[in-house]
Amino acid sequence: MQGFILHTQKVKDEDLIVFVLEKNALLKTYRFYGLRHSSILNGYKIDFALEENISFLPRLKDVLHLGFAWILKREKMIIWQEFIKLFYQHLKDVETLDSFYFELLDECAKRFEKQNPKRVILDAYVRILEFEGRLHKDHICFACDEKIQAQTLHLVRAFLPAHENCVFKSIEVDTQKLENFYESFNSGIFDDEEINHLYKLIKEGL
Repeated sequence: MQGFILHTQKVKDEDLIVFVLEKNALLKTYRFYGLRHSSILNGYKIDFALEENISFLPRLKDVLHLGFAWILKREKMIIWQEFIKLFYQHLKDVETLDSFYFELLDECAKRFEKQNPKRVILDAYVRILEFEGRLHKDHICFACDEKIQAQTLHLVRAFLPAHENCVFKSIEVDTQKLENFYESFNSGIFDDEEINHLYKLIKEGL
């Protein structure tokens, strides 16, 4: 089996509860710690086996890290782990999942090698919103339910659109650029400053 480590929780001694996203589920597993065992870090992709336990969590065993080419690049790893943390918070209450989420992380990990990681995450996030039916392409202000007619609109957490006067804190975005982005799922239309602003919005939660 293969999966991504989304979260670890220390229990007695040095044992861990490990949440692993595999193709169709978020698995809650138990990891016995020992000197011979490889370290377990959030964001790592692993090959693993499970030993079922009818009275407790399945045991995570035979763990093999499936490394990324960029894994030693500190800045990229920090951004990756931030995204993984958000991913876990978003999925933690769900057990059975569509393969979309695993495949999306797999694609992002590959794109991280050659692309700006914030752009990769931005592209991925809009795909999540689209997949979950939460992508607001109609530009209706979530606060007043009126159509936004201006050349720019304001986004809040979860990319909810709003009029400038309807929200206290938001990110201003060119309306045409946003429409193009929602159609292409490609953040290349934004400059680096716009990317940084949108990324900060993503960090508020998926």
